[in-house]
Amino acid sequence: METSSVGENEDYYLELSADPVRFEAVSPLTNVFFDDSNKQVFAVRSGGVTGVLVKGPEHNLSFRMDDKGPIISIKFSPDMNILAVQRTNTSVEFLNYSSVSGLDNAEYSQSCKGKNATILGFIWTHSNEILLVTDHGVELFLVVPEKRHVKALKSLSLGVNWFVFCPQSYLVLLSSGTIGNQMQALHITPGNLHKLTKFEMEVGTTKPGKLAVSERDVALAVLYGTPSIIVLRHQPGLSRSVGTAQVYVYTVHKMLTIKRSHVLKLDTSGRFAINVVDNLIIVHHQASETSMIFDIELPGVSDGTVMHHTSIALPKPIKPYSLKVPGASLLEQLSQPCQLYSPSWVVFQPNIIIDAKLGCLWFIELRLESLVKLIPDKVLLVEFLMQRKDSKLVLMQVLKSYVTQLPSSLMYISTIFDKLNLVYRNHLENEIQSQMGTPLQTSSKNVPTVSENIKYKQVVDQSDMYTHILSKFSESSTEPKMIFWILLEYIRSLADHDIPVQHYLHELIITTLVHRKAYYQLHQLLQYHVVADSKPLACLLLSLENLYPAAHQLALDMLKRLGNAHEEIMEVLLSKGHILPALRYVRSVGIIDQVSARKFLEAAKSLNDPTLFHSVYKFFEQRNVRLHNTTAFMRGEHCQTYVQHFKYLFHGTDNGCNSDTNSNVSTISS
Repeated sequence: METSSVGENEDYYLELSADPVRFEAVSPLTNVFFDDSNKQVFAVRSGGVTGVLVKGPEHNLSFRMDDKGPIISIKFSPDMNILAVQRTNTSVEFLNYSSVSGLDNAEYSQSCKGKNATILGFIWTHSNEILLVTDHGVELFLVVPEKRHVKALKSLSLGVNWFVFCPQSYLVLLSSGTIGNQMQALHITPGNLHKLTKFEMEVGTTKPGKLAVSERDVALAVLYGTPSIIVLRHQPGLSRSVGTAQVYVYTVHKMLTIKRSHVLKLDTSGRFAINVVDNLIIVHHQASETSMIFDIELPGVSDGTVMHHTSIALPKPIKPYSLKVPGASLLEQLSQPCQLYSPSWVVFQPNIIIDAKLGCLWFIELRLESLVKLIPDKVLLVEFLMQRKDSKLVLMQVLKSYVTQLPSSLMYISTIFDKLNLVYRNHLENEIQSQMGTPLQTSSKNVPTVSENIKYKQVVDQSDMYTHILSKFSESSTEPKMIFWILLEYIRSLADHDIPVQHYLHELIITTLVHRKAYYQLHQLLQYHVVADSKPLACLLLSLENLYPAAHQLALDMLKRLGNAHEEIMEVLLSKGHILPALRYVRSVGIIDQVSARKFLEAAKSLNDPTLFHSVYKFFEQRNVRLHNTTAFMRGEHCQTYVQHFKYLFHGTDNGCNSDTNSNVSTISS
């Protein structure tokens, strides 16, 4: 286990992975090779006769092979069944490999087809297909290990200076032309090669005999799902000492055309290296031993065709790192500091740094908590965090800090809520489209009709806001007035984006007003329907009657507006002892024949008013005659207890109550 030394300054937004892949360091007897497709380091001792050690995140292998000369390149196929070894400039040898039996030393080979061609390198592509890149073009072959046979599939003739491959997008970039600024990209699919539109890179200041664009200044990556070409450049005609280094980002559109879309301003000069971490472009500067971080999805300055960006935070060094000394005991815990930005560092895409002298492979990682302190613009910080993988917890902590810093963050909250809810809205729209095949209807003019690509954005929904922030106000010292404003502003933003507001947010705003005893504002919110009607909300209002008596009538009005809460209104009236109004209501809405007689009889009995009980009893007797042609209650109505109670009260007769009860039944019917 490696250890990271803790410096006094914690403002490091990059760090090396805690557990590097350790391999045998380069030496006079050991050569080291790296396969950037499988992320494997090969340590070849004495040409392989002593042994070959393969280290990677997923595989640790060792085997021996015959020494048939110096090795130029060595790589496993994606399924780890074939080992390809290049020892000459004209051919590649293959050896079958099995995890059970190991390496089969019976070799078979393939020479490049082009006459007088020199192999610049090779790439394992799909399954057992291999692409040989020569100075005369590219050749695609299928390797059949069972038959120890290699079959030619496709080829393309083109003068090639160098090539770069991206295993994520299967894109190969070939440099051609006498000065090396003409670029031909190929998209490799199983069994085929597809040419993209050829393009030229801008020519800067070049020395005679040197290429205008060198391989070490070019990286292929996938940024926010789009294949991209990242190129380190200096402005034409200006000296490097002036500090004019820039990074150009070329975007590959639908694997057809390539256009320069972004420029990253470095404002310094010297040697640089590029990594890509979580869709961010990291530019390492060796002279200053610092790194810069760029996000092409954040706002920049457009010149009409290209978007110009600056680093989202000041250049910072990678967090200091120490390696545990091999052989040291647990008690000693000896460690040695690593030289960061070492001349022996080699950078590979997307996020790999290798020190062949130390024998370490690291993955460069982000420290989001530190970036929170280093990005002062609140809106920009939220946008940045929304575009990071696994940033939900940090994002919620940032949002929580903003809403508790009121009124200092008052001017940003509305914009932040709108940015959150735009992504939330698009997420809901995508879900509905995937389930039903129809877009969410938009009535608001403020909501963009074109859905953003939210695959790479964190979605903060109402549940997240409620759980992590809004429901925690009782634990904070935030002013009640500010709490009410935040709630109202968040609900406003949801409404502007046509997102239905969940009832628990309305409940929260009502309880907040009640605790503040702001009954006038509560009445206004309900009266002007700022808070949407719902059954749970009406029930909440009923529960607040002791604190605010008018809440009872507000709840009844809300239930009536809903139009589908007849049972609830009836229950409310019965609970208040308003038996006759309840009967009149259910009759007015046409459900008198469906309501339970037992509920009304029980409510009337509980009031200990014989006259009222007699009226209700006779009313349902009349209903029984109309429905069943008998005064008797059906067995399923479970009214026998109330029949006995009626007999007990009136001894089987009306005892002079006829006149009153008849008038009451008439009142119910009217």
